[in-house]
Amino acid sequence: MKKNSTIQVNNVSFSYTNRPFLEEITFEVEHGEIFGFLGPSGAGKSTLQKILTGIIRKYNGEAIVDGHSTKKITDSFYETIGVDFEFPSLYEKMTALQNLMFFASLYKNKTRNPEKLLEQVGLLGDKDKKVSDFSKGMKSRLNFIKSLLHDPELLFLDEPTSGLDPTNSRIMKDLILEEKKRGKTVILTTHNMEDATELCDRVAFIVDGKVKALDSPHNLIMRKGAVKVKYTYMDGIERQGECLIHEMSKDHRLAALMNANKITSIHSSEPTLNDIFIDITGRKLA
Repeated sequence: MKKNSTIQVNNVSFSYTNRPFLEEITFEVEHGEIFGFLGPSGAGKSTLQKILTGIIRKYNGEAIVDGHSTKKITDSFYETIGVDFEFPSLYEKMTALQNLMFFASLYKNKTRNPEKLLEQVGLLGDKDKKVSDFSKGMKSRLNFIKSLLHDPELLFLDEPTSGLDPTNSRIMKDLILEEKKRGKTVILTTHNMEDATELCDRVAFIVDGKVKALDSPHNLIMRKGAVKVKYTYMDGIERQGECLIHEMSKDHRLAALMNANKITSIHSSEPTLNDIFIDITGRKLA
């Protein structure tokens, strides 16, 4: 395992049946980065997370997390990781604060202040409300801060903004970025390309149990897609033109229009990460 790697995965394969589900997955995650698994439903993202968190241990290959083989981990391993799966695991008959206090009691080390965490996700005013009365979004936020209780060094987040309105989604993303600033490593599973572009240092495109591409969102976009410049200009009536940004100096019409002060608008546009995903994998996210 490399010195600065928190996770090292080598040729991991797994199957629920006789047919392969994950095939020879290899990658590493550096300490302090946000690493994203991106792909459509059923691609193998969540299964890969279950291997990395020790839920699935019968697999081929090697998965080393924080120096431990996930085939042989002990209870102490869970003191160092935080897990927020897509479907909340909370006690419905208990209040939000009671849930956090209970889960905090399961850890050996001192935990973070539950009320402070509730305040950060806008749930402090609902701390004494039973979870059964919470909306889906409220449960998602509560489940997220449950994963932060013991101040883990490594976070596994599965669709953390799913079902949230824009305001609460922003709160969650800011908290994830704050954890990164604190030196934490984050594994993010999502099919939300906007979240991945904003949050992730690197991403792995996973389709049909295989890694189809792995790089930073910026590099993937720049490698596969050329940035275009689109402009409008007056020529009796308003007209439009475009060129590639690295060929602007060769666009004699654009130069002439600029010299004649006939440009009415100009802007650049680049492919999105979703465009690149479709280009590389031939698949759409669903």
